[in-house]
Amino acid sequence: MAAGRTAQTSAFALWTIFVWIFTVEAAEEVLLDTRSMSTLAGWTVNPTNSWIEVSNLSPDTGHPVRTYQVCQVQREDQNNWLRTEWIPKKEGQRIYVEIRFSIRECRDIPNVVSCKETFDFYYFESDQDDATDEYPAWNESAYTKVDRIAADGRFSNVNVQEINKEIRNIGPITKDGFYLAFQDSGACMSLLSVRVYYKVCPTVAHSLATFNKTVTGPEVTSLVQAAGSCVPNAEVEAQPTVQCTSDGKWTLFAGGCRCLPGHEPESDGCTACHDGTFKPEAGNDACLSCPARSRASYAAATICTCQNGFYRAEDDEPSDACTAPPSKPRNMVSTVNKTTVDLSWEAPLDDGGRDDLVYKVVCQQCTEGGVCTQCDDSVRYDPSKDNIRASWVKIQGLMAHTRYRFEVHAENGVSAVSGVTDRFESIALKTNVAAPSQVEGVTQIGSTEMSLSISWSPPRKPNGVILEYRVQYYPLRDGPTQTKFAKVDGQVTQATVEHLDMGEEYVLQVQARTIAGYGQLSQPVTMRTDANGSQAPMTGDQPVMIAAIAAAGIFVLLVFVLVVIFVLYRRRNRKPPSDMDKLEYSNGEVRLPGFVAPRVKTYIDPHTYEDPQHAVLEFAKELEPSCLTIEQVIGGGEFGDVCKGRLKMGKGQYLDVAIKTLKAGSNDKMKGDFLTEASIMGQFTDPNVIKLQGVITKSRPVMIVTEYMENGSLDTFLRKHDGRFQVPQLVGMIRGVASGMRYLAEMNYVHRDLAARNVLVNSSLVCKVSDFGLSRVLEDDPDAAYTTRGGKIPVRWTAPEAIAYRKFTSASDVWSYGVLVWEVMSYGERPYWNWSNQDVIKSVEAGYRLPPPMDCPKAIYQLMSDCWQKERNARPKFTAIVASLDKLIRNPMVLKVLAQPRPMHHHSTSSDLYSSVPEWLDSLSLGRYTENFLKAGFTNLDCVAKITLRELQSIGVTMIGHQKKIMNSAQMLRAQASPNANLRAPSPIANGQPLPHMHGGGVSSLHGTPNMHHHNTRHITHALPV
Repeated sequence: MAAGRTAQTSAFALWTIFVWIFTVEAAEEVLLDTRSMSTLAGWTVNPTNSWIEVSNLSPDTGHPVRTYQVCQVQREDQNNWLRTEWIPKKEGQRIYVEIRFSIRECRDIPNVVSCKETFDFYYFESDQDDATDEYPAWNESAYTKVDRIAADGRFSNVNVQEINKEIRNIGPITKDGFYLAFQDSGACMSLLSVRVYYKVCPTVAHSLATFNKTVTGPEVTSLVQAAGSCVPNAEVEAQPTVQCTSDGKWTLFAGGCRCLPGHEPESDGCTACHDGTFKPEAGNDACLSCPARSRASYAAATICTCQNGFYRAEDDEPSDACTAPPSKPRNMVSTVNKTTVDLSWEAPLDDGGRDDLVYKVVCQQCTEGGVCTQCDDSVRYDPSKDNIRASWVKIQGLMAHTRYRFEVHAENGVSAVSGVTDRFESIALKTNVAAPSQVEGVTQIGSTEMSLSISWSPPRKPNGVILEYRVQYYPLRDGPTQTKFAKVDGQVTQATVEHLDMGEEYVLQVQARTIAGYGQLSQPVTMRTDANGSQAPMTGDQPVMIAAIAAAGIFVLLVFVLVVIFVLYRRRNRKPPSDMDKLEYSNGEVRLPGFVAPRVKTYIDPHTYEDPQHAVLEFAKELEPSCLTIEQVIGGGEFGDVCKGRLKMGKGQYLDVAIKTLKAGSNDKMKGDFLTEASIMGQFTDPNVIKLQGVITKSRPVMIVTEYMENGSLDTFLRKHDGRFQVPQLVGMIRGVASGMRYLAEMNYVHRDLAARNVLVNSSLVCKVSDFGLSRVLEDDPDAAYTTRGGKIPVRWTAPEAIAYRKFTSASDVWSYGVLVWEVMSYGERPYWNWSNQDVIKSVEAGYRLPPPMDCPKAIYQLMSDCWQKERNARPKFTAIVASLDKLIRNPMVLKVLAQPRPMHHHSTSSDLYSSVPEWLDSLSLGRYTENFLKAGFTNLDCVAKITLRELQSIGVTMIGHQKKIMNSAQMLRAQASPNANLRAPSPIANGQPLPHMHGGGVSSLHGTPNMHHHNTRHITHALPV
């Protein structure tokens, strides 16, 4: 049931971010319409005897209207002006003028001296009505000419009039108002009506949002964005916006609102769920009927209440049916074998309607009088004591000849909330005789040339009367094949073994015997005979201890040498640190002596060409500009705009593409860098590397055309869909990136800037490596070092050797890939959070590695750990990474084993990182919940660190992705606030050491050979040196 609702939510989320076009009929705000005016007295004529105001019948309504006409064709050099009254523009910026007129054909007029069939249209801007008979001057230079207007139809018979209608737009109008002017140069015409207006996009409701009336922009190409407001009982899913075009139509709607919990969409609003239905989360799906054994007796319910005797578990969804605790187990059977008891039983008749049935075993040790107490911790349970899914358990480590009582409880997800405790079956029994437990504390107390004297402690569990002890011994150099025995009375705990060889090492063990037989042998100890009397014993752990001391001494010496080298290096290369997102380097680069770059190249470095244009011509296809259509700007880059467009592929076939443009005024270097990226992309052909469609270099602007990736960059895409993917989908994404990087590595190509922001995702969730602006291939110069524009290195994604020595290889790309995998599994979280770059560098050098994200599979975190090996040669190749991920995809059950969370290993405390709860929530991009936290009493970070999932849900955080992000961060706050936060052993991957290898189909190793170095177990006080 929960999975179904998650699928619905994902589908709605994809729907809400889908951008589409709709059209609503434009509206007009009229400023002037002569058809409704009884007089045109405010209009001015020059000369006064030219234009004449007359009354005519409107051809539309039949009502009388005032018009102007002119017909001075019997005179030469006509210059007749007609000017309107001052027209306030109000909110309009671009004004539309509709002119209805008629013109008589010149050839139909007898005795014509000067005749034309056109007239000129002008306007004049003014902040007030200040025009006079002489101002502005009656000439073309004083006005702004709009157009010379010709009639589409003319009449030749005075009884048949042909009416023309022309619409022109003027503007943008920058002053408060304007005048319109008409110039006649010898036409015989009538100005029937003039209508002046501006366009607005009307008020409209869409996707549960209301958009108010909006005035169009000043240009014919203008788009005015309007923000919508949600209807009552709705909230913003993605900010609703829409564009108002210059012709007064709404277009390009984006975002929208969703109904609040307990409400469903109806028409253009949200209505409350009626009785018997509910809706637990915000969304635009319908209210649901109450699940089985629950009810909702009020409107706008967000959850249905369980009926008496039925419950929901803490992790049950509101859409899940209410269930009951199970009945007790049946037909329990016991088998006693000395001090071991095997219990088996049958499942309850009633499982309560759930599929999470487990069992719990309670062990009680009883006296002969029937008084029972809980068994101590020495009792062992196989498979476990709690949460047993099997219908059997083996109980070991019991006392011999002792009465016990065992209870087997049947439990499910609602047992704890129900308070029911009587659903168990019990059995009483008595154990049998058993052999004694292991003898402990074997110690040498003396020696001679031919004997060794030892003592020991009796077994903790004798399980009866000890009849005797047996000492087992053999020469160390001969091995167990030469074993001999000596027996001692059961009341004695000392013995002397005689008739030994002088100066020889012996291995000794002791075991006790009762009527049930011999017990387990003690741990072996090694001792040597000596002619000098007493000899101190040497335990089996002493050689290891000696080796450890020697290793520690060597390690201390090595650390001292490295510190000296580091101090000398810092004195020679002192440089102030940068806390920018990328670490800056000066032009004086660090060169690593003796490094020889790879010499085999399967692609040609564009930098070897004198002219970047030549490289582009060789590796990229030149496209015809006429085949490319730019539809909209979708972003901006270093060189210019990034647009979406369509590329004509053939007859009637078009392909969506992304277009990078080079901005006007770019210098030759920028153009060269711009074309170099195209030359690099043009050499790659792989399903997981962005594909170059071609370039346009022979016209302006210069463009690079690539395939269009609908979902944009991987980091933004994941943050937008936080918590909405299944783990196999995420593994499929990182597998695609690894496949693309495998292809680049096989071409001896080093990316150097691999991060989720530089991976693009298409509509099928296929991930493709992109952004080759920082990429380079090693030159054949042994001292060559990489140089990037601005000399910047992305610290959080870059391997330690690349930061220290600029030693970039495919192995450093593997390190970056490990950080990218962490970004994917954390849904786009920023690596190392808000740490400074210097803290990141110091922490990584000290052995710190990013902890597993919440709900990260153990196998995937193992992959990250392998990618973060300090020694670059110990990191896996991309070929091995792809093979390992393929294995995980074929065996998805391995992905259900989650990595154990580790405390954040950093010297800052929570109070150092965040000063308040609002600041902490803002850092998670969840500031919307600030009021919820403060109202619920979570006013400081110490309270936040202890928050539970149930409390989180109760204060209104209902989205799964938001819950995971907050709980993950709270867990890290707890780790930072713990008393031992500043003194702990290194993480499982400190100093580059990988996590313990996994079994059961996991990623046991990506290298094929065990890692035999860095076995260092010293404690670290503060992960970051200061």
